[in-house]
Amino acid sequence: MTISDLNIRGRRALVRVDFNVPLDKSGNVQDDTRIRRALPTIKALLKGGASVVLMSHLGRPKGVSEEFSLKQIVSHLEGLLGNSVQFASDCVGDSALDVSQNLKQGEIALLENLRFHEEEKSGDEFFAGQLAENGDLYINDAFGTAHRNHASTAVIARFFPEDKAFGKLLEGEISALSKVMSNPARPLLAIIGGAKVSSKLTVLENLVEKVDKLMIGGGMAYTFILAKGGKVGASLVEKEMVVRAKAILEKAASNSTEILLPEDSICADKFSADANFVVFNSDEIKENWMGLDIGPKACEKFAAAVSESKTILWNGPMGVFEFEACSKGTFTVANALKDATKKGAYTLVGGGDSVAAINVCGLANDVSYMSTGGGAMLEYLEGKTLPGIAAILD
Repeated sequence: MTISDLNIRGRRALVRVDFNVPLDKSGNVQDDTRIRRALPTIKALLKGGASVVLMSHLGRPKGVSEEFSLKQIVSHLEGLLGNSVQFASDCVGDSALDVSQNLKQGEIALLENLRFHEEEKSGDEFFAGQLAENGDLYINDAFGTAHRNHASTAVIARFFPEDKAFGKLLEGEISALSKVMSNPARPLLAIIGGAKVSSKLTVLENLVEKVDKLMIGGGMAYTFILAKGGKVGASLVEKEMVVRAKAILEKAASNSTEILLPEDSICADKFSADANFVVFNSDEIKENWMGLDIGPKACEKFAAAVSESKTILWNGPMGVFEFEACSKGTFTVANALKDATKKGAYTLVGGGDSVAAINVCGLANDVSYMSTGGGAMLEYLEGKTLPGIAAILD
């Protein structure tokens, strides 16, 4: 169900957006990517003759707090939209209804932080019903919270059995993930990085049966190298995950899935930007040295794997790219994705660090799709049903 399936003219559209954006100490928005990604939905609703009531969380407040008030983003939102935005000092009760129920066609309101109420995270049905009073129809456009069974993302949809839909952002996220997971052009390559195997274990277990090649980088690679009998020095490993890593390697072999681990690594004698750096074979790292990035041979091999693929999913960096000496692996992959996209491959990037790397490289417009959801994307890739999506489809 999408916006085009609803009768919206003259009605109040209650939209769950993800305006959980970073603010500086003065309350100025530092990165407005999430706000910008919501604009197509807001504009489509206004064009269709609706009024728009926006609701979101911001940060992790413990009760009401000026630090986490969404009032701080109103002027920034107005600048992006070119429209005035009314603000309600609460998301439920009279202060919210006084604003939302008096909106005229084409007007916009923003409700105060949902997480000022504990009932939001607990998925309280009565609270969801109070939120529902702010709209005549419900639009979920917050992929970043779609994996949460919260009042505003899953429970509220029950109050709009015939009048609920995906916003354009959430619709795009589902489409992008479906292209990768349901009907990909092959070869299909998944690039999974980051520090710990444990945080992405279920993702790896699910992907290894679906992809043609699985590329593993970042700190998690060393648990797999250890599982294969390699010597990894002082590199980050999760010894309790070695058995599960072996099982993934065995499952890959039985599914004819090629596992790509870094052949060599940039290693440091301490975890610091001013450490001494040398290159070791990844399975022969000397004692007291730690792998912090994929090495030159791995960069070449990983880039080649990207260039040979027709569909590519990337979640997680190849190393500690915040250190200049350990940034080449991640940036090599980012540039390889750019080149593959130019050649017609479908490239999907998700996860905060991967998106950050793409942005640092200035390549945000050079991949097919940039996902806005870290945890939500991972749970989708694990094969889980996301409550915020299921609530619309139900």
